[in-house]
Amino acid sequence: MILPIVPFGSDVLRKECINIDKSYENLDSLIDNMFETMYAASGVGLAAPQINKSLRLFIIDTEPFEDEENTDHVGIKKVFINPKILLKSGDIWSFNEGCLSIPDIREDVKRVSEVTLEYFDENFEKNTDSFSGLNARVILHEYDHIEGVLFIDKITPLRKRMIKGKLKNIKNGDFSPQYSMRASR
Repeated sequence: MILPIVPFGSDVLRKECINIDKSYENLDSLIDNMFETMYAASGVGLAAPQINKSLRLFIIDTEPFEDEENTDHVGIKKVFINPKILLKSGDIWSFNEGCLSIPDIREDVKRVSEVTLEYFDENFEKNTDSFSGLNARVILHEYDHIEGVLFIDKITPLRKRMIKGKLKNIKNGDFSPQYSMRASR
């Protein structure tokens, strides 16, 4: 089932999310619905707060980046439950990011190129893995969501002033997304 994505201005996007355990009701369905929602919106990542659930859960599928000119990228499709960053390292690099909760706005964001996380997968098996490049970037973007941080918090003050009107329109519901969204709260 495709779930509505909450837009910029929704309180849930600014909350630090809570951990869940394996007894969380209908977790498999929630994860399946998140993937369906993400694909319907042509995204490569989706965090639970973006579907109005304040849970430490996000999904990614970076395989679409393999189709682009980046021949070094090997895409991954993963579920991250209760993730915890153990290490951020590598070079800082800039990449033009967007967000399903902030439609039609893209900005250059600087992030480190490597991240190591401890997390549970969809079977609630504990993992510790390192990721790099675009995989690390998408993970860090989605991890920010479960911490109540948005990519626009990482852009320069000048760029933020330049998109202030667009952000206000999104917050006020004055936009036309190409996918299912709910009103901000």
